[in-house]
Amino acid sequence: MPTRNVDLETHLYCQIEQVSPIPLIANFSCKAGEVLAVVGPSGGGKTTLLRMIAGLSVPEKGRIQCGEQQWFDDELRIKLSPQQRHIGYVPQHFGLFPHLTALENVISGLDHIPKSERKARALDWLERVNLHGLPARLPAQLSGGQRQRVALARALAREPSVLLLDEPFSAVDRETRERLYIELARLKSQLSIPVVMVTHDMNEALLLADKMILISQGNMLQQGEPFEVLSHPRNETVARQMGLRNIFNAEVSGRDAEANITWLKMGEQIIASDSAPELAIGQEVRWVIPNQGIRFNAISSGRLCRSINKLDIVIESMLVMGESVRVKARMADVDEVFNMDIPSHLAEKLSLKTGLATTIALKSEQVHILES
Repeated sequence: MPTRNVDLETHLYCQIEQVSPIPLIANFSCKAGEVLAVVGPSGGGKTTLLRMIAGLSVPEKGRIQCGEQQWFDDELRIKLSPQQRHIGYVPQHFGLFPHLTALENVISGLDHIPKSERKARALDWLERVNLHGLPARLPAQLSGGQRQRVALARALAREPSVLLLDEPFSAVDRETRERLYIELARLKSQLSIPVVMVTHDMNEALLLADKMILISQGNMLQQGEPFEVLSHPRNETVARQMGLRNIFNAEVSGRDAEANITWLKMGEQIIASDSAPELAIGQEVRWVIPNQGIRFNAISSGRLCRSINKLDIVIESMLVMGESVRVKARMADVDEVFNMDIPSHLAEKLSLKTGLATTIALKSEQVHILES
C-alpha cells in the first residue's frame, strides 16, 4: 500500500452524542499511523461507536470527519454511506463469504479499482499477511487465525482511509492470538492511516495501542496513552476497569506543592506520592498503585533500601499461574492486602512462601491519588 503523509488527510475526528437506542457520548481523535483502542465491557457501546464511524449506524447528533472530508454532521445534514467513507472494516467474526476462496474474498472488496488489477492486489496482500500458498482455500478449510488474516487482507487491500477492527482476536486461540499481535504490530509500521480497534482485553490494548479510550455504559471514562491511563486512572471506576487491584484508603498527612509530593498515612505507615493535588491535611482519600509500581526484591541486594516507600508485609497466599505467581500479602500493622503478580523465577530466587515476612517498595511516582 502506498505510504501516505501523516497529516490532516488521514486524521480521524469523532464527536457524537445520542440518547437512544443506546446512550453514547464520545469525543476523540486518531492520527494517521496510530492505533486507538476502544476498551470496555460488553454492552458498553464499543461496537456501536465503531459502526457509527463506519457509517453502518447513524448518531443522533455530532460530527465525524476524516481529514478534510466530512463523513457525518447532523447540523449540515451530511451523512456519507460506508462506501463513500472508504473504510476497511474487520467485524468480530471476520464476515468472510463462505462460498468464496481466500483470494476471491479479498477481491470482493476491490470493486473500486479496475478489474484487471484486482487479482494482483489481492495476492499481494495475502502475501503481506503471510497467507501465501492458500489463496484457493475456502474459509471452512482455514484455521481461525488464517480466516482473520484473510479478513485483514481484504480490509487493507482497499487502501482504506481508516481501518476499523471489532474484537479482531477474540475468535482465535491464545497461541494464534499471540502470533497475530506480532503480525498487526508489523503491519502497523507500514500503515499511515488511523486504526481504531475495539476490544474488551486490557492487555491487548496495552500491547498494541498508541492511545486508548475507556468506555462504559455509553460514556467515555478516560482517554490517553495506555500506560498513562494505567498509571494515572481518573477515579476508582477507571482503576477497576483497568484491572487494578491495589486500591487503598489513606489520610493526607502532609503536602509539598513545590516538590510535588503528598504524604499519605496508612496506620503508622507514611507513603509518598509524586503528585500534589489540592487536598487538605487530614482529608480521607483513595489511592492506587499498578503492579509495576511494586518492587518485590531482595533486601540484601541493597536496591530496595533506597526507596522512600518501604512496607513490611506477610505473604498470605501464592498462586502459580504459568510463568508468573500471584502473591497476596498483608501489611504488618494495617488491615490492608496487596495483590502482586511477579515472575515465577523471581519468586523462586527470593524463596517466597506462604507465611514469610518480608519487605516491598512502592515507586512514589506510581502512587496515584484518585479523584473522589
